[in-house]
Amino acid sequence: MFPEQRPRRLRRTPALRRLVAETSLEPRQLVLPMFVKEGAAEPIPITSMPGVFQHTRDSFRKAVVEAVEAGIGGVMLFGIPVEYDADGTGGLDPDGVLNAALRDVRAEVGDGTVIMSDLCIDEFTDHGHCGVLDEHGQVDNDRTLRIYGEMAVAQIEAGAHVVGSSGMMDGQVAAIRAALDRAGHPEAAVLAYAVKYASAFYGPFREAVDSQLIGDRKTYQQDPANAREALREARLDLDEGADMVMVKPAMAYLDIIRAVKDIADVPVAAYQISGEYAMIETAAANGWIDRDRAVLETLTGIRRAGADIVLTYWAVEAAGWLNQR
Repeated sequence: MFPEQRPRRLRRTPALRRLVAETSLEPRQLVLPMFVKEGAAEPIPITSMPGVFQHTRDSFRKAVVEAVEAGIGGVMLFGIPVEYDADGTGGLDPDGVLNAALRDVRAEVGDGTVIMSDLCIDEFTDHGHCGVLDEHGQVDNDRTLRIYGEMAVAQIEAGAHVVGSSGMMDGQVAAIRAALDRAGHPEAAVLAYAVKYASAFYGPFREAVDSQLIGDRKTYQQDPANAREALREARLDLDEGADMVMVKPAMAYLDIIRAVKDIADVPVAAYQISGEYAMIETAAANGWIDRDRAVLETLTGIRRAGADIVLTYWAVEAAGWLNQR
């Protein structure tokens, strides 16, 4: 008449639930993406991402110090220039907004946190694509690889510990690794955006970086319908020397995070992207969900799927909650 198995026994009290929790979420596992806008006089709110800003160089430095004090694992920098061109040369300029911000943050916090930089030219091109275009208007993979190599060296020399190769060009990890080694930076780490889908959830990010995108990125970002292809991409990046691999987006691709985790012998990261952030913030603002619980639940789910590192715009806030537990 009574059940022999009673799983509820281990859920009776907070202490019991804490004791048997299978997945941990800690501040050190979180990375904060940040935006720095060239020439900005004050932080500019991103309307589609409440609570997120395009920083000035001064406000950016202060925000990084706050992140370090919260104990998060690192920051990922994106630069927003004033001028754009077809080849994204602003990304190579030692005095360009991104490289200047890298110098700022390295001078401010040194090795006190992991400084990551977005290695892609889409923020600097007047067409918004992640590579240079050929005479037919198509992204030229191999010409772009040479630019990525130069960009990687510039970012490491500006102060980055890790470069995040986000462009989804074939062979990008090998090209970046070779360029860094030739330039005398064998210690520099590469976080490969190994699995980056052509997602509808990037919308708010376009506002965040003042994207100039014309068309779409479906010829180089992955089809959301494909899983085997994701593993092929991840294996290629691992073979080319990636120190870490990324899956992006996160919440609609938990199965992919797990599959990549099962084959990777390096840390696996996942990026909880702008649209995922905006959905929760909007639902919470309308009183439809409990915001704080939803944030921690989604971050825990990403960790449970297999991510060792989670890039999230809630990194500092979530770290504050976790530190109070």
